[in-house]
Amino acid sequence: MTTPGTTTAGPGLPPGSVVELGSQVRQYDGGRVLVGGAPPRLVRLAAAAGPLLKKGRIRLDSRPAARLADRLVALGMAHPVVAELPPVETALVTVVVPVRDRAQELDRLLAGIGGPTPVIVVDDGSRAPLAVARVAARHGARLIALAENRGPAAARNAGLRQVRTPYVAFTDSDVVLTPDTLPTLLRHFNDPRLAVVAPRVLGLETPAPGWLSRYEAARSSLDLGPHPALVHPRSRVAWIPSACLVARVDALGAGFDERLRVAEDVDLVWRLAAEGRRIRYDPTVTVRHDHRTRFTKWLARKAYYGTGAHALAERHGAAIAPATLTPWAAAIAAALLAQRAWSVPVAGAVALGVTRGYTRDITAGTADPRRLAASLTGLGLAATAEQTAALLLRHWWPLTAAGCLVSRRVRRATTVAAVVDGLLEHRRCAPELDRARFVLARRVDDLAYGAGVWAGAVRGRSVRCLLPEIRGRGER
Repeated sequence: MTTPGTTTAGPGLPPGSVVELGSQVRQYDGGRVLVGGAPPRLVRLAAAAGPLLKKGRIRLDSRPAARLADRLVALGMAHPVVAELPPVETALVTVVVPVRDRAQELDRLLAGIGGPTPVIVVDDGSRAPLAVARVAARHGARLIALAENRGPAAARNAGLRQVRTPYVAFTDSDVVLTPDTLPTLLRHFNDPRLAVVAPRVLGLETPAPGWLSRYEAARSSLDLGPHPALVHPRSRVAWIPSACLVARVDALGAGFDERLRVAEDVDLVWRLAAEGRRIRYDPTVTVRHDHRTRFTKWLARKAYYGTGAHALAERHGAAIAPATLTPWAAAIAAALLAQRAWSVPVAGAVALGVTRGYTRDITAGTADPRRLAASLTGLGLAATAEQTAALLLRHWWPLTAAGCLVSRRVRRATTVAAVVDGLLEHRRCAPELDRARFVLARRVDDLAYGAGVWAGAVRGRSVRCLLPEIRGRGER
């Protein structure tokens, strides 16, 4: 077993470990040119670096291999293979569980932790505190009882202040762990620059799931998908849920912002990212979460999540922007949404100009610059379509609804976006739910979240969380 250091500088992953290209990274010119990462970019490998990448993997058995691996990991193009990292003692992590009532769920959680791992249960003003106390005592957990309900951020911080181990795992009471969860996540801290790592959060399996349960199993707000990621704003995975995450204690400082009762996990991750620390999402590790499946509670939770956008805009500015577009992408989206006779020719001309620019400025020197430039343009167009649909159907839907009342073009654009987006998402998620009900649930999901965003903006008297960001090609 190893005890990794607690600094954020110095060498990266240990010798002998392995990193693997992300499945969404594309290779060109026989693997010498890589396209991907977060945000997407193009990387050319030097002639000497090419042989270090074998079947999409790099083993850190030399200084050049370590430098290449660290560069690709920092760009979000490659990720550590956790099974190749040395184990870390589970006694070095303390589990902090904020709970308010839910004694039965707490009992289920604590039963799954196992090992010599210390546990701190923070009772956040339960109405039946004795039930929580009995469960904590039965599992040998330390209990901290708050006199009144102060919210999950304050409860987690109360536990954090009592942690005496190098690592802390925050786990909600309605989560189910397995004995392998924490040992596997702890391996990531062999990277001394890593501050936080989180698993994939899936729904609890039920014997006879209803249609809403099947939708949540495929498209939960807490499920960030099957691909590993380096987490930071404007990334494909821009946040991780505090339902379950493991962190380096000395990286957290004072912990969560106790003024926030929603989006406190996003705020923490973005503050750490701004400090230059690494946050990782590892979907090879999964935990189960007791998702809300009663329609009214499900709807209310989706809206509640949306209300956090205003607070994030106050603290992090454009990082919460509902869309991030380049000027050319915005021009193409505007042209196509106009649905005029000139729309397709103008959009095509802009796309052609962008492709030529890529051919001249970025892909020159590659074996097939035109093909690579066209691929880059295609990736940008796909991202633009996805973000435009999200604006119409999720973040700006009150404006879209108003436009539908007076404009046939808006109705047509909204209908096409709603159907195509839903069908593409159904294909991507492959849920155990028919297309019609999946698309309906997705649209209701968007409506609820968007309503929460607007409610937060109205209460905060600011539309900042609703404004898209227009960024030049070279901006990061």
